[in-house]
Amino acid sequence: MGRQAKKLSLFNTLEILKKYTDEDHRLTQAELLELLKQDYDMEVDRRTVKSNLMDLIELGYEIESQETTRMIRNEKTGEVEESTIMSSFYLVRDFSNPELRMLIDSLLFSKHLPYSQCKELVLKLEGLSNKYFQSHMQYILTMPEDKTNNKQVFYNIDVLDEAISKNKKVSFKYLEYGTDKKQHVKCTENGTERVYIVSPYQMAAKEGKYYLICNYDKYDDVSNYRVDRITDIEIVDEKAKPFEKLKWANGQKLDLSEYMKKHVYMYSSEDSIVKFKIVRPMISDIIDMFGKDVQFYDEADDTVCVKAKVNEAAMIQFAKNYAPDVEVLEPVELRGKVKMELLEGVKAYE
Repeated sequence: MGRQAKKLSLFNTLEILKKYTDEDHRLTQAELLELLKQDYDMEVDRRTVKSNLMDLIELGYEIESQETTRMIRNEKTGEVEESTIMSSFYLVRDFSNPELRMLIDSLLFSKHLPYSQCKELVLKLEGLSNKYFQSHMQYILTMPEDKTNNKQVFYNIDVLDEAISKNKKVSFKYLEYGTDKKQHVKCTENGTERVYIVSPYQMAAKEGKYYLICNYDKYDDVSNYRVDRITDIEIVDEKAKPFEKLKWANGQKLDLSEYMKKHVYMYSSEDSIVKFKIVRPMISDIIDMFGKDVQFYDEADDTVCVKAKVNEAAMIQFAKNYAPDVEVLEPVELRGKVKMELLEGVKAYE
């Protein structure tokens, strides 16, 4: 067999292992021979197949096999000798099928990716497994195609990633829906398209939406913008404002996990130590939302009080969403704001 043919048979053997094998589906050398002929019209002998498998292992591919020991007669000496035979080969994959399903599900429930890009990514993930992998493509085909109209999502992510790594500001325009159900660039009061200049710090996913955590140049606080609504983004040749210099940072760098716990709804406002009362069945929900750093106190049969450092605007929304099961106790000013907004809500129905 010539050198080119040897390379081709090696490549084809790898492709067969990728397509047909996993821990539950293994191939013998004889079956590999059959598939080389069936799929690639390539006829080789067992020695070539065995050599290919050994070469692939040497190249770093993790190929598992079953080893059996047999007693065979040595043709030269006539003596019976012990021989180890390898069979039942399969390729160990970087991702297990359950892991791929989790990745695909995360794409299916994503609200910030356009349909076409989501579908393309699912197909790529499918390609990491074999023909036995049952993908969720039937679900993505029934999803609404207008989850987001902004086709620039991946470009936005790429530019923002570069800007963050180079510590540069970015400028962009921001989209919002009109009553015509189409997205339009947000405008200033005089009707011109508004240009935002921000110092980008981090990107994070929350409730199926992808957000940019940043500082809007005009203010000294933190803002959150939906990445899928950003358009016409450009890197500005100007150093970004350090996060630790912002008023709310208290001289600390951005701790993303802490930030996400405090900003349940990704609202931008002051953080406060808040005390609130909940019904006992909500304990698991509180830990899911705010993390294990919360403190529980004054436990009763039906209720328990909670102390947590949270974003004020997010807390107001949270208390409204879960009223009357959530009651803000302190700070008094925050309790008053929640009460006023609940009363305004009641008035709307009178």
